[in-house]
Amino acid sequence: MTCLQCKKELSYIDHKNSMDILGVELCDKHFVQLKKLIHKNNTPVEAVQLYYGLKNAGVHPMLEWWDGKKSVDVAISRVKLNIEIDTEYSMITHEQAINDLEEAMHSFKNGFTTIRIPHVVIKYYLNETVNNILGIMEGLKANIKAI
Repeated sequence: MTCLQCKKELSYIDHKNSMDILGVELCDKHFVQLKKLIHKNNTPVEAVQLYYGLKNAGVHPMLEWWDGKKSVDVAISRVKLNIEIDTEYSMITHEQAINDLEEAMHSFKNGFTTIRIPHVVIKYYLNETVNNILGIMEGLKANIKAI
C-alpha cells in the first residue's frame, strides 16, 4: 500500500482513513490536502476517484481546474476536455438544464468539450468510465490533428 500521489508507504491507519473517506490510497499529507480542496470547492469524492483512475491510466488530469468562469471537477487540457461529476442528476430542473447548456456553450466557445458524468457511474464502473474517457480523448486528439 503506497500513496497514489507520492508513492510513500502507507500505515494501516492512513490507508483505512483514506479508503473509507475518499476511496483512494493517500498518505496523511495528501489526504489532508484533498479534504481541504473538497471542502473549498465542494468537490465530489467521485471526481477524486476519477482523477486518480485517469492518472493510473497514464493521463495527466487536473483536479478542480479553473476555466476562467468556474472550477471544473476534472480537466484534461491536452485534448481540451472538461469533466463535471453530477451528484444530483435525478433532480434536474429546467433552470439547471439551461445553466448546464450555457456552461457547455462557454466551454465550446473556448475550444473545450464538457462532459457530465453521473457520480454513480464512477462509483460502480470506474474502470469502464476511465476506458470510455480514454476513447473520448482519442476522438478529440484526432479532431485536433485534423484542424
